[in-house]
Amino acid sequence: MPKVKQQKRNSASKASPYADAAAKTKAANSIFKMNTDLGQHILKNPGVAQRIVDKAELKQSDVVLEIGPGTGNLTVKILEKAKKVIAVELDPRMAAEVTKRVQGTPGQKRLDVILGDVIKTELPYFDVCISNTPYQISSPLTFKLLATSPAPRVCILMFQREFALRLFAKPGDKLYSRLSVNAQMWAKIDHIMKVGKNNFKPPPLVESSVVRLVPKNPRPQINYDEWDGLLRILFVRKNKTIRSSFLGKSTVMDMLEANYRTWCAQNDVPVEDGPADDTEPDAMDMGNAQDDDEDDGEDEPGEGMEVDDEDDVPDFFKEQTNARIQEALKSRPNRKKRGKVAELVREKVRQVLEDDTGLADKRARMCDENDFLKLLWAFNQKGFHFS
Repeated sequence: MPKVKQQKRNSASKASPYADAAAKTKAANSIFKMNTDLGQHILKNPGVAQRIVDKAELKQSDVVLEIGPGTGNLTVKILEKAKKVIAVELDPRMAAEVTKRVQGTPGQKRLDVILGDVIKTELPYFDVCISNTPYQISSPLTFKLLATSPAPRVCILMFQREFALRLFAKPGDKLYSRLSVNAQMWAKIDHIMKVGKNNFKPPPLVESSVVRLVPKNPRPQINYDEWDGLLRILFVRKNKTIRSSFLGKSTVMDMLEANYRTWCAQNDVPVEDGPADDTEPDAMDMGNAQDDDEDDGEDEPGEGMEVDDEDDVPDFFKEQTNARIQEALKSRPNRKKRGKVAELVREKVRQVLEDDTGLADKRARMCDENDFLKLLWAFNQKGFHFS
């Protein structure tokens, strides 16, 4: 009687206890394609997700704001520790997916999904923010969170690596910029961990980092518009001397003259118009060219114009005053020679930089928060404002 052939044991042929779950996950992911234009890179590593939630040190009474929940990998872990999660999602497909994921679980009633653009949405109260941030909204989201009142206790945010490095860069660092100074004025910022691109699906083109932002409480008692206006002048070329940034630019001096005239009008301070006696036509422009030539050669490679800083701070966090400045410039007498007011303004600026602060020969990339505050205070004392 012939023997019956027995099938060879093959561990691969045995159904895995996770096979069904893996198949369902794969099927769910194939329902729709990730829209990378919206920054949809789903964090797929559960270990990284758990570390992010742990770093928030959540309390059972916390209301957590999550930006871009995606399929809910972070959401479900937050719900295990927090009282409530408010998830803001731009993509209706993702909003439906994260809602479906918590259906029939204890977290279902503790999840509120808001469909919309987080930058344009009026946010409800929250204690903590956790976000796998779409990289294209990194800057406006950061400043929206810092402008929120009352301020959140802590924000744990995933950013593109270079953006994260710029946030906590220090004076003298290659990436130190206007963004660095602004963010550090309003919050204490720490780097938590690096996250490789393979931890996401689909993988982004760049590496990522997780940072912790703790808004300062109480907030600094300064006028933000003025603060940022000063920094914009200084960081156009951060390797130039501060003297050159002010006295070497006719556009900057014109703006300061316009603002000074406005301040004088508001405070009933008389100004004497007319050409200065000892000023030759176009003398200031000639001086500008010389000042620019002196410093242009000192920029390090790749550290020239800070053009990418121009849009770092969103419009809702400041008021643009260009219209008022232009109106003040129109009222200034048209002349070929530098006027007496322009001469007075130039002398006052020189006094601020050389006599009052001693920062004339320092460069913005080497200045710290105290240096910028000293400059702002000294300019204000002379009647100059930057908003």
